[in-house]
Amino acid sequence: MTRPTLLILSFSPIERDARVLKQVELLRERYEVTTCGYGAAPEGVARHLRVPDELAIWRYDRLSVVLRRFAHAYRTNPALAEARRLLAGSRFDIVLANDVDAVGLALELEPTRGVHADLHEYAPRQKEENPRWRRFVAPLVRWMCREHVRRAASVTTVGEAIAAEYGREFGIAAEVVTNAAPYSSLSPTAVSPPLRLVHSGACLRARGLDLVVAAVEQADADVTLDLFLTPNDPAYLAELRDRAAASARLTLHDPVPYARLSATLNAHDVGIHLLPPVNFNNAMALPNKLFDYVQARLGVLIGPSPAMAEYVERYGFGRVAADFTVEALAREIEALSIASVVRYKAASDAAARELSSEAQVAVWDAAISRLGQPAAS
Repeated sequence: MTRPTLLILSFSPIERDARVLKQVELLRERYEVTTCGYGAAPEGVARHLRVPDELAIWRYDRLSVVLRRFAHAYRTNPALAEARRLLAGSRFDIVLANDVDAVGLALELEPTRGVHADLHEYAPRQKEENPRWRRFVAPLVRWMCREHVRRAASVTTVGEAIAAEYGREFGIAAEVVTNAAPYSSLSPTAVSPPLRLVHSGACLRARGLDLVVAAVEQADADVTLDLFLTPNDPAYLAELRDRAAASARLTLHDPVPYARLSATLNAHDVGIHLLPPVNFNNAMALPNKLFDYVQARLGVLIGPSPAMAEYVERYGFGRVAADFTVEALAREIEALSIASVVRYKAASDAAARELSSEAQVAVWDAAISRLGQPAAS
C-alpha cells in the first residue's frame, strides 16, 4: 500500500534538532516523510528540502512589524518565502509544523488530512526580557498564535505549564510531549577524582553558561567541566573558548551528533545546568538536556527551576541549588562526593526506562493518526 505523505517543517537544523529527529524516527516507517528546514537531510527521509542557513526565520521586515502589518511581514519573510518556493507543487496528506513560524505556511499547503503544530516553547514570551522584542515582536508572535496555530487540527507542546498558558491566552488545547530522550542501553561509569561535570546544549547568553563556568572555577572542589555547545551565538562561543583556554578546569568541545550524545556524556559524572528565569520559558523549562543526562546515567545538578527540580527530587538523581547565583551553585558543587555521585548515577540508571521518550512520542503518533479520521458521533 502507498504510505501517506507527511511533511515535517522546521526552521531549525533538523539533523541536530533532538525534538524534530524524534518526530522523523517515529514517523518515517509508516509515512513517506519529507523534511524542510536548515542543514543536511536527516537519516531515513524520502526527501529533504534545504532552506539556506543565511535566511534566518526571525528576520521579518522591521517596518511591517512596527506598523503591525503582520500578514505582509509573514508573507515576505525570506526563509518562509524560500520554503514556499521549495514546496511549490508538492502535495501532502499531513504537515507537522514545528514552532509558530511554520504553522501558517503549513496551512497554506492545504494538506488533505490537516496540520499538526508542535510548539517547542511558549513563543509569545520567548525573549520578553528584551523590551524591544516585547514591544515589537511579541505582538507578531501573538498574531501567529491567533491566526495560525488556532487553526491547526491538533497541537502539542513541551510541558504542562506552557500548555496551560497557551490555553489561557489563546484557547489552544495543547497536549504535552516532553523532551524526553530515547532510551539508551548504558550503565553508570565508575566515579573517581576529579569529578567530571558536563554541560551540553545551545550556546546562548540567556542560558547562564557564564554562571556555570564561574561556579566551577570558584568551587573549592576537585572537579572539571566539559562543554559540548552548538554554535548558536558565535561571539559568545568565542568568549567561552577564551575562558576555557585560560582555565585548567574547563574544556570546550565541538557538538556531537544527537545519536552519539548519550554515549559521549556517559563518560562523565554529573550533568550541570543553571537556567536563570529571565523569561517565562526559562522559568518553566523542562529541557531535553535533563533527560539526556538521565539516559547517560549521570548525576544531575541544577538551579531551582520548578519543573526540573520536581524530577530531580522525585527520582533522587541529583541536587538542586538554593538559587540561581554563582555562589549557590558553587556550594552544591562543593557538596558533591564520590559516594553521593555514585548514588545519583544509580538513581538515573533506575529511572532511565521510565523517563525515556517512548511513552512521550506516542502522543504524536496518536495525534497524527487521528488526522483525517471522521469525528466520533
